[in-house]
Parts: sequence; structure tokens; C-alpha cells
Amino acid sequence: MSTVDLIRHVKLSTARLPLAVPISDAKVFTGRQKPMTEVVFLFAEITTELGHTGVGFSYSKRAGGPAQYAHAREVAGGIIGEDPNDIAKNYTKLLWAGASVGRSGVATQALAAIDIALYDLKAKRAGLPLAKFLGAYRDSVQTYNTSGGFLNASLEEVKARATQSLEEGIGGIKIKVGLPDSKEDLRRVAGIREHIGWDVPLMVDANQQWDRATALRMGRQLEEFNLIWIEEPLDAYDFEGHAHLAQVLDTPIATGEMLASVAEHKGLISANSCDIIQPDAPRVGGITQFLRLAALADERGLGLAPHFAMEIHLHLAAAYPREPWVEHFDWLDPLFNERLETKNGRMIVPDRPGLGITLSDQARAWTTESVEFGA
Repeated sequence: MSTVDLIRHVKLSTARLPLAVPISDAKVFTGRQKPMTEVVFLFAEITTELGHTGVGFSYSKRAGGPAQYAHAREVAGGIIGEDPNDIAKNYTKLLWAGASVGRSGVATQALAAIDIALYDLKAKRAGLPLAKFLGAYRDSVQTYNTSGGFLNASLEEVKARATQSLEEGIGGIKIKVGLPDSKEDLRRVAGIREHIGWDVPLMVDANQQWDRATALRMGRQLEEFNLIWIEEPLDAYDFEGHAHLAQVLDTPIATGEMLASVAEHKGLISANSCDIIQPDAPRVGGITQFLRLAALADERGLGLAPHFAMEIHLHLAAAYPREPWVEHFDWLDPLFNERLETKNGRMIVPDRPGLGITLSDQARAWTTESVEFGA
């Protein structure tokens, strides 16, 4: 006989994670953004009357973190006294509480931390890793490194980091492109391909900085490097342009990380705009929403490579029917007491219940504001 358990306490906190060096991708070199120096996190910690707990997080790069925290602070108290098992119901309740600001972007990214915490709690209560709770297809996922391939690093530095990543059991390497000088892009891609060899999976990411003509020209020139994919060659919302590239190029097209709702991803999928879709659970509103769009993607036969937040996306990728990829970023390591294992090119699903993470003392020290609801 099951015992009724209700949400007793919710704690929200926001923390600023400083980056060791300022990070630059193509958006910086085209003058659209400044180098990134920190990532702002929204954490949700939920406790039930019977003492079950869950933790979840959302994040923002460069701007939006304070807005996420402010919105979550306004609505989070609404789930006090609710059954934590009814995740979709709780999500919908909070969504309607903030309906006047819409159903995408900050409005739902603020809810993502809460939604993810509820999934963590529910899987912990079942005594299962989240991947197993959702229904895993695999116990490990192909993984590739991104954090060593940014444009602020010299080619020699990118090579050194690629070597380190491969030695650490990471399977693939992704580097940034999209510089104003396309010849420099090609030089860097050729250099890293020669360095890692032709058997190591290699991806490139233009971060939306090419126009259609440049993307087509670069796509054709990049064919010789046997890439796993070309990521975000065009503006994230240019579904038609991405669809044309996906149709005419042999190299797969990957995109989707910047889309902020399931509705936006539906447009991407309906237009046949990519071969590999790259949703971000915190950006689309949490696991509830991620699972909705993953079902749509699988129905269309798309590959999956979730963006960032490997601590969450490892579990979601493991539960995707088609063989996916997960992005390895070590930036978040100081926030958690646990580490994810990589071996033979794959990231291992941990056997710890839930997400398998707990907030570190450093995460607490970087906290700038917090609020609590309930007893």
C-alpha cells in the first residue's frame, strides 16, 4: 500500500560559476556578444513530508539568470502541499501561475529547475538512477568534448586539450568555427583532424554565424573532413535554410540548442531542418518538456545530441531509442560532489539514484541569493 507524501519545502538559490578564462565562440568574433566569464545557475531543492529530496537546476549564459530566479521565486510556492509524484500536474500549475509571460524562454526555464528536481526526487524514491527510472536503452552514451575547442584558444591549445580528452576516455572532439575569415576556420579544422586522426569522431559548431551562402560554401568545403555533424551553421530560427543544407550536404546538420520551447522544436522538426536535434532540458522547460520533444524527434528518425548540462542529459540520452551523443563539459564540476565517468569513448550512467548529484560546498559558497517556501 502506497503512502501519500506531499511537498513540504522548496528552496531556490542562484549561484554564479566563474570560468577560469573568458570563453569566445564565433558570436564574439562577429561582435554580437562579449566573451563569457561566468554561468549563472538556478537551483531548486525540494523536500517532502516523508523526507524524500530532489535537486534540479537551470542556467543562463551572459544574461537572464536573475530573471529566471525572480520568476521562479514568484511561482514556486504553488507546489507546497502537492503530491511530488504528479510532476506534469505540478508543472502545469506553475505554468499557469506565470501564464502572462508566456510558455517559453525565461518563463519556462525558471520552472525547469523545479521540474528536474521533482524527477530527481521521484527516481530517488524508487531507488533508481533517472535513466533506469525513465527506461534506459543503454548504460553508457557516446560522448564528445566541447570545452576545449573554443576560438579563444590557439590551435595548439585545442590540439593539446583534444589529446587530453581522448586520454580521459572521451570519444569525440568538437571545435568552434564561424570566424570572419573562413580560411582560418578551415585551417583549424584541418589541423585538428590531422592531429586526432581520421578514426576519431569530429564535429564543428558555427554558433549561428554564417549566412546561407557562406554555410553552403563552407559545408561543401568541410565535406572532406568526414565530420559527424556541422552544428548551427545558420540562425537558430532559420528552419528553411537549415532544411536546405540538410538536404544538399552529405555531412549531417545538427541544431536546436537555442530553441526555448517544445513548440519551437516542432517547427524545426516539421521543416526537416536537421539530421540531429540538440535540445537542452533546462532551456525548454525541464524533463517533462524534453520527453515530449524527444518522442517527436524519434518519430521522425532524428539523432539526438542534447546541449550542455551532461549531469542531466546523460540520463535523458540513455533513455532515447536511437544511439545518441552527450556533450562533455567540465565547467560544472565544482558545483557537485560527484563526477561522471568516461571510458572507451562513452559516458557511463552512474548507479546512484536520481541524477546522482549533490550540491558541493563550493556551490553554496557561490550562492548570491536564496529563498525558501514551506516549513
